[in-house]
Amino acid sequence: MSKKSEFFSGTGRRKRSVASVWLYDEKGEIMVNDSPVSEFFTGQEETLEWVKPFHAVGVSHPQSKFRATIKVHGGGKVGQAEAVRLGIARALISYNAEFKGILRSTGLVTRDSREKERKKPFLKGARARPQYSKR
Repeated sequence: MSKKSEFFSGTGRRKRSVASVWLYDEKGEIMVNDSPVSEFFTGQEETLEWVKPFHAVGVSHPQSKFRATIKVHGGGKVGQAEAVRLGIARALISYNAEFKGILRSTGLVTRDSREKERKKPFLKGARARPQYSKR
């Protein structure tokens, strides 16, 4: 891999997870944090999550068409998988602008902005109050 190849990038966020995706238009391995994606996302739900953008645009086997380098940090595995999904969708849009309508209609471009609510002073959590005692 001595020659520089063109890449398409996208960033995805979900909860506390941030994923940076670099997509190359060549056959190869999809690597997440320097390990194959099948080793990084071992659960069935996480695997189905990161593949969704490829299936939406008609690519059934992503490794046969694309090579990707993904860096993800923060949060848990499900949040990381959803951040990777959004990053891949955005990278596919920069690869081909015609994919935007397809990915938008399937809801893969919309960022899920739900975050953990902060703990408030004098409360036990974000909304839970201490037990009330009348006497």
